[in-house]
Amino acid sequence: MGKNKLQKFRELEQLSHVFQISALQLRDGALCEMKSRWHEFFGNDNPIVLELGCGRGEYTVALGRRFPDKNYIGVDIKGARLWAGAKESFNSGMKNVAFVRTNIEMLPYFFGENEVSEIWLTFPDPQMKKKNKRLTGTGFLRRYTGILKPEGILHLKSDSNFMFTYTKAVIAENGLPVIDICDDIYALRPEDEILSIKTYYEQQWLARGITIKYIKFVLEPRTEWKEPEIEIEMDPYRSYGRNKRSELNLTD
Repeated sequence: MGKNKLQKFRELEQLSHVFQISALQLRDGALCEMKSRWHEFFGNDNPIVLELGCGRGEYTVALGRRFPDKNYIGVDIKGARLWAGAKESFNSGMKNVAFVRTNIEMLPYFFGENEVSEIWLTFPDPQMKKKNKRLTGTGFLRRYTGILKPEGILHLKSDSNFMFTYTKAVIAENGLPVIDICDDIYALRPEDEILSIKTYYEQQWLARGITIKYIKFVLEPRTEWKEPEIEIEMDPYRSYGRNKRSELNLTD
């Protein structure tokens, strides 16, 4: 492991708005000290919004700046990436932003029932061959309802047509109410205050001619979740390795 990463990990440990507990500790019975107490941490009763798989935390920080009447928490397992947003929010003195370093499967150890109002999924891996790992799959939706308020909101912003199509099918199969949907936000909604936030990787997709899609829907609790029976064409550019993908003309 490089010295730069080690330095970032040490810095994360010193930031009071970053919470990290290892999976081993969680499985041994540890809980995040802020579970069911996040409003105490923020010092207000404003809605709590999660960004899952937040990467560098760009969306978390940008949303926190634009909407000071909400509290934002970025969640990611990659500490060296999460460090960027954690440091920026700390250096900017932001009081409505925090970060959690953990796997998304571990959310119930960090958040209590009805504690979260909204969840953002920004450019998740579509997991085209692993249905149980898709962040809009029914297994994850069931987890989210355990921490979301009734009628909580889920946002998906994605470059992947596969993920977009699959998510629409899950929504339809389970009769979830759709609030907003757009299959090309920069062509159809370029001035949208929330959707126009561009992350580092999003700018790469746009430079390659990939359209960005968005769905906002109500995640109503269910006693039974149904996976859709649907054949979806795979995203051709994701079948290449990272180096190959960067060389590919994705508009073809």
